[in-house]
Amino acid sequence: MSLKRLTAATAMFTAIAATAALAEPVEVAGSSTVFPYAMMSGDTFVENHDFGYPNVESIGSSKGLKRFCEGVGADTLDIATASRKIKAKEIKACAENGVTDIIEVRIGYDGLVFASAKKGPSFNFVPADWYQALAARVLVDGALVENPYTSWAELNADLPDLGIRTFIPASSHGTREVFDQKMMLAGCKATGAYDLLLAENGGDVKAAGKACLITREGKAVEELEVTGTETLDKMRGAKGSIALLGLAFYETNIGELQAATVEGVIPSADVIATGEYLVSRPLFMYVKKANIALTPGLKEYVQNVLSDELSGPGGFLTIFGLVPDPELASTRDMVTNEVTMGASS
Repeated sequence: MSLKRLTAATAMFTAIAATAALAEPVEVAGSSTVFPYAMMSGDTFVENHDFGYPNVESIGSSKGLKRFCEGVGADTLDIATASRKIKAKEIKACAENGVTDIIEVRIGYDGLVFASAKKGPSFNFVPADWYQALAARVLVDGALVENPYTSWAELNADLPDLGIRTFIPASSHGTREVFDQKMMLAGCKATGAYDLLLAENGGDVKAAGKACLITREGKAVEELEVTGTETLDKMRGAKGSIALLGLAFYETNIGELQAATVEGVIPSADVIATGEYLVSRPLFMYVKKANIALTPGLKEYVQNVLSDELSGPGGFLTIFGLVPDPELASTRDMVTNEVTMGASS
């Protein structure tokens, strides 16, 4: 190669490297449950590619999806992580801001654990127990009254005679939304409270559902904006308390915690994968298709997340107590072909 051509080639590669260095990183934000896994995925991503390190934030599923729906472009969020499916109203908000092509990427599953101190009594819950423990109003002798229960045994004789003290995620967390639907709302219906709330609200199903989710005031229930280690610290200072935690976090702290059974089923990866455990949920990454052409490494990052090394059986996903998706191969194909939600339905 002539000196002139070599100089030109060197200049070209220098320019490419400079462009890559100046390019905005892949922006990821959302679920606190997905956060540590998304961070680990970033580590392997930069090891195997020439792109910069993704910027990953933990702000909660709802807040992540809100940012995701603000618009398209290099200065907008590329990926929203969520511990629940995107809602119809969120899809509408996205569309109103030009975010019309969304790729839904299911990365695996997580289970929610009702954890208490390992040395304390054990629990076997049904949804009605948690509704009666936490709801602002409950059904007593055929009427809705302000929640009178102070111990678990008062609302269910089969539960320990232990004061009700619980820690649950704030409403911005995907974890909370799954809990609300599968325990609070289900318990509201199981006790018969829902029927009276429906009548109170003139047959408005949405209003009755919201009423089921209103929690009582006082120490019986405390909502936490930040979960995980902070929740564990709270539990240590509140003897006899029970907290809602992800399976991943529970398993890393199994030395001092025990998990309650739900409808007789103990949470584990196996029963979550089969759907046998009631309080489980899929985990998602929502990818903005329009940003694939604008953000270097966006598609490659998602493909890296879905690799066998990370999300397959025995992959990094399991290190975090999460459960691989049996349909992982189909999800990979969907990402490769950039199939959006509307096109895949």
